[in-house]
Parts: sequence; structure tokens; C-alpha cells
Amino acid sequence: MTARITVRATPRSGRDFIEAGAGGVFLVRVTAPPDDGKANAAVCRVVAEALQVPKSAVTVVRGHTARVKTLEVAGLTDDEAAVRLPR
Repeated sequence: MTARITVRATPRSGRDFIEAGAGGVFLVRVTAPPDDGKANAAVCRVVAEALQVPKSAVTVVRGHTARVKTLEVAGLTDDEAAVRLPR
């Protein structure tokens, strides 16, 4: 049971938050800089908090150095993730 979600990450934002975007892509803004994976870790943390799962359950599977990333969330189905994320 693994959910996949697509996010568009914006590092060096004023605050950490997630919001619904167009086409099923979620906009995730984080204060962390895009250095040494800090922004990716922050994106995973923000998504984990929104989904109410442990940080270790969220991993980047595609787009490690790109703004648009595919994340995998262990322990949730796509439907469960859709209900928990902002609309």
C-alpha cells in the first residue's frame, strides 16, 4: 500500500506550507535552501505532517534536483492521501 503524489517545490520561502495546485500537483513551499538535499528533506517533512504519517514514510522517488517531484508515501493508498491533503 503506497501512495504517489506529485509536488512542485519552492525552496527559500517565507514559511513552510502545502496547498493544492492545478492538475493534481501540490505546491509545497519550504524555508530550507536547495543545498545538499535540505529542501527535499523539508518537502518530505511538510508532506508527512499534512498526511499525518511519520517523516520516514515519505520519500522522493523522482525529481531529486528538479522543482517538480514525485513522492511515495508508505502506508497510505492514493485515495487516503487525497482525502488528507488540502484541496
